Amino acid sequence: MNLQKYTPEQLQGFYKKLLLPRVIEERMLISLRQGKISKWFSSWGQEGISVGCTLAMNPEEYMLTMHRNLGVFTSRDIPLRRLFSQFQGKENGFTKGRDRSFHFGTHDYKIVGMISHLGSQMGVADGIALANKLKKNKQACLVFTGDGGASEGDFHESINVAAVWQLPVIFIVENNQWGLSTPSSQQFRMKSFADKGIGYGIEAVSIDGNDFMEVYETVSQWAEEIRENPRPVLIECNSFRMRGHEEASGTAYYPEGLIESWEEKDPLPRFEAQLLENNIIDQEFIEATKAEFEKLVMDELAIADAEPKVVPNREKELADMYAPFENEVHQPKIVEDRELRFVDAIAEAIQIAMDEHPKLVLMGQDIADYGGVFKITDGLLAKYGEDRVRNTPLCEAAIVGSALGLSISGYKAMVEMQFSDFVTEGFNQIVNNLAKSHYRWQQNSDVVVRMPTGAGVAAGPYHSQSTEAWFTHTPGLKVVYPSTPEDAKGLLLQAFADPNPVMFFEHKKLYRTLKSNVPEGYYTLPFGKARFHKKGEDLTIVTYGLGVHWALDLLAENPEIKADLIDLRTLVPWDKEAVIESVKKTGKVLVLHEDVEIGGFGGEISAVISEVCFEYLDAPVMRVASMNTAVPFDAELEKQFLPTKELEEKLLRLWKY
Repeated sequence: MNLQKYTPEQLQGFYKKLLLPRVIEERMLISLRQGKISKWFSSWGQEGISVGCTLAMNPEEYMLTMHRNLGVFTSRDIPLRRLFSQFQGKENGFTKGRDRSFHFGTHDYKIVGMISHLGSQMGVADGIALANKLKKNKQACLVFTGDGGASEGDFHESINVAAVWQLPVIFIVENNQWGLSTPSSQQFRMKSFADKGIGYGIEAVSIDGNDFMEVYETVSQWAEEIRENPRPVLIECNSFRMRGHEEASGTAYYPEGLIESWEEKDPLPRFEAQLLENNIIDQEFIEATKAEFEKLVMDELAIADAEPKVVPNREKELADMYAPFENEVHQPKIVEDRELRFVDAIAEAIQIAMDEHPKLVLMGQDIADYGGVFKITDGLLAKYGEDRVRNTPLCEAAIVGSALGLSISGYKAMVEMQFSDFVTEGFNQIVNNLAKSHYRWQQNSDVVVRMPTGAGVAAGPYHSQSTEAWFTHTPGLKVVYPSTPEDAKGLLLQAFADPNPVMFFEHKKLYRTLKSNVPEGYYTLPFGKARFHKKGEDLTIVTYGLGVHWALDLLAENPEIKADLIDLRTLVPWDKEAVIESVKKTGKVLVLHEDVEIGGFGGEISAVISEVCFEYLDAPVMRVASMNTAVPFDAELEKQFLPTKELEEKLLRLWKY
């Protein structure tokens, strides 16, 4: 390695950056034994990768980290007292005690941390890189993954998306030979991760991750290239995990002599020896620098130690699940006799949102030229261009992750699931990344996920499920489920205005079978405000989606039944006050939904009514839901599956009770 092209001051600066995380780690191992921190993921022996990569990137460029990247945080000059507060779960930490170690992000230092589900950060990196490309700011983005995490589907999806979209992102694979106790021989069969580049059609190289200068120069070279000519690159950094996966797991499973063989390649003494040999530093410099860092670490640690423990505050915890949003109402411009189908109201809302929000990017399978399987985005590509209307590979996890990455970079994103059933492929990104980001590190997820849902169209068990209850259980998400075209338009525009992640359910059967008078232009409807389709004194029906129309039809057939028919419209938040007030008035309530009964959202509604309105009830709370089976394909079987027959029976029984 030619050191002559660097000044002595530059090389001494490199050495200091490499030494600091080692000094911190020595102290953290003591803090772990003292019980001051609960867990530690060691980067001992891998510092050359983190530090080399960080120094090669520009300070304004985002880096997405994993367990063993302490050197990224120190090389970006994060105050150590804040890092130590984070490790201890203190209020001054980046997650306010809500997450540990390196599970955090910070815009101030352009770092996005990981979640425990390995590989998820790679899709987020795609979104940040996409934002860079859209901004034409000539910035790269770098994301770390490990040899173990590279077995996850997110690894494949994220690299594939980056390749297809030619995103300026550097994928660093830290190949440290082990995934917890599982050796590489039980993880993969190829010789090198660089070989994977061929399959994705991208450039890839394999380097010695324990050679600090090789890491620095390789990443510098590729970062410069992809800033000017955007495209992804995969860099395998071969290294070794000197300590356990986390400290408690130990290293007893390592073969005898393995650690000793890698100690000779330790990047810190290796670089130190190079500098000594070239008279860049001397022993006095080494000792003085280490003493300086040891004092710095102890001083900063003392400050963190002295900070009080987090004081639990229920209101604060609940409030921080979501980014602030006023939930304002923009009044509609009523135009008589302007009927739109449900599908057309959705399409109109999206087009208005594209004009209202210039940084809104639409993503989904077949949504561009083809216009989506339901033709809702037809024509948008021609009007707004391929930067903002983007066909995606079949990579739901990577695309949802990209939506979060766009949000981190100041964009809005809409992801269209072809069918709500397919959301399972992106489930982790939604419930663990989108939903929890604001709670963890105050990063909102400005993402709308559109979910064509429901049965009644003979589409079978993989295209007909009601999936809303999967998400009503997840704090941090908002769940919207309109039943009319005018509500669909107003609520979807509200979803785009809301900076939080919104799961927006659209019943497929209503797309082209339902028309109503839809106001023109931009208007929004508030989340958490139910709609009364009918008013009556006899009983209350609480429902949403297609259930509204089943109930309307049944009440039309039985005009003697005078009911409050409540359409929730949004499930998170849901209008508890309207329901409770109605039940107190009528004394009888039926909760109806298309989803199966077990675990359906109706159980939550029923529980609240039973708890709050018990003394007002003149009959048991009745639930009506679909059979507890998968959704069948045959039309007659599907008709039996759906709860329309049971609805009529229970409604009449409740009315007569």
